[in-house]
Amino acid sequence: MSTTIPQTPTVTIEDLEVFADNFDAARAAAIYQEHGALIVRGLMRPYIDRVAQDVEEAAQTAIGLLDQAHQIPEGWVTPDGTLFIPAPSNFERDKQIMVLGVGYNSSAAFFRSAFEPKTLELLEQILGPDVELFMDGQCLYKEPVGGHAKNLHQDSAYFEHRYEGPVGMLNYVVDTDLVNGALYVVPGSHKLGQLKHIDTTSHLGLDPDEWPWEAGVPLVGKAGDAIFFHVRTIHGSQTNRSDKPRPVFIHRYRAANDYVVVNATGTANREEAEKRAAEAKKENQKGIMVLGTRRYDARPS
Repeated sequence: MSTTIPQTPTVTIEDLEVFADNFDAARAAAIYQEHGALIVRGLMRPYIDRVAQDVEEAAQTAIGLLDQAHQIPEGWVTPDGTLFIPAPSNFERDKQIMVLGVGYNSSAAFFRSAFEPKTLELLEQILGPDVELFMDGQCLYKEPVGGHAKNLHQDSAYFEHRYEGPVGMLNYVVDTDLVNGALYVVPGSHKLGQLKHIDTTSHLGLDPDEWPWEAGVPLVGKAGDAIFFHVRTIHGSQTNRSDKPRPVFIHRYRAANDYVVVNATGTANREEAEKRAAEAKKENQKGIMVLGTRRYDARPS
């Protein structure tokens, strides 16, 4: 089957990276805008030890609550808010962690890291002077020896926005390589618009026959490295084949006047949400401001 991989010059990991100890926000923003992805080496290093501690405590709590999980269309949720999905056949349990129940309302270190000054400098270059947090922080957690793959996808398949959409910031909690699930990105794919997704074992994803892993650049990194990506940049990660967990924590930021028009986790509820996109409004979608002020927007919602 033919692929829709964008015909752009070969992009390497070196083309996407800058360093926190020699940070130029304008140069970093230019990389992000050209490729839809950017790595800032060491940006989260000051926060990582405490975030890692909070993440691992949350994982142990979630596993301890598994007998109280209730089923939802996406999998099973424990009382702490952790999402479990089916585990592979060689796993010690029939359910594995996908989205860990830790975020801004449970980890002060997680919340503080969202306000890193260099991050805010970059966001102002990309999104303008008035920026808010989107969602409450997220931790994706791959358990050892088979932890789930997240198929290549665009985040806009899950939360399509009225305007530019959020900047995602994924942060490695541990050293991350091709064995334990490094993030793959497809540079330039943010310029393709919204692509059709299908249902996969990790919820919405792109057809792997059209978008194989070879289309992406694997971003191997150290604990504390931060990866910024556009809401339409194609990205994903393979299984964790190591003997230790591979968590990441994610911040998302958007212009203060932006909002979700289509919210989905599968093809069926996305089709229904698309029918109601014109009804979406900003009123009930106001996040915590990280830059500027919330200004009155005279444009119609």
